[in-house]
Amino acid sequence: MASSAASPNKTSSASLPRHIAVIMDGNGRWAAKRALPRPAGHRMGVKAVKQTVEGCAKRGVEVLTLFAFSSENWQRPREEVSMLMGRFLEALDNEVDDLHKNNIRIRFIGRLEQLSTALRDRIQAAETLTAHNTRMTLVIAIAYGGRWDIAAASREIARRCIAGELRVEEIEEATLGDCMSLAGLPDPDLFIRTGGEQRISNFLLWNLAYTELYFCDTLWPDFGDAELAAAIDHFGGRQRRFGLVPGQVESR
Repeated sequence: MASSAASPNKTSSASLPRHIAVIMDGNGRWAAKRALPRPAGHRMGVKAVKQTVEGCAKRGVEVLTLFAFSSENWQRPREEVSMLMGRFLEALDNEVDDLHKNNIRIRFIGRLEQLSTALRDRIQAAETLTAHNTRMTLVIAIAYGGRWDIAAASREIARRCIAGELRVEEIEEATLGDCMSLAGLPDPDLFIRTGGEQRISNFLLWNLAYTELYFCDTLWPDFGDAELAAAIDHFGGRQRRFGLVPGQVESR
């Protein structure tokens, strides 16, 4: 497991990941450790989101993708799902204007058709408002699953083939990649999961093929700028080869 100790040194642009993806794990356990109801952990988790967005933006990260709600999360108790949906609505109402003022574009991926009409309307309004912002792209994965993403891309390719727009022999890796939810964005360079679990939990399965994986024990509500700096420092200190022959330097 990667160390969670922060380095005092500022990360250079050469070692800065362009795209960071995060599984924000540990809200419920944070609340349980303090004998608080689970919603208290999710409220504190929103503060950690704000700190992480600010920390990535100020460092010059191009894309930040947050796994907010997985397709499997629909199986949680109805009361908790309802509470989480309410939190999303509240966050959109409270934070989108600030994101826009800070020149941050927001984009949502996942099975958005499963969400309430009110939440879909807020999502569309947020994406429209921030569509031309250029400082950083914030991607929120909601009702998202990596296997669903691959299946949806495969269906789109099948549709194109049936329609005569694409021949089977023309299908390449890039063809599938262009149909994935993150099409048009660089793949994540750094994946962070908080809370001590060491798995990717059906998140961005296609896009994490060459991503540096970083796991820490910090529960998400306690994840602040020092923890973000530690993860970025870990990324910057790693030598990535990706199958290169000895003597070659990986430029990614």
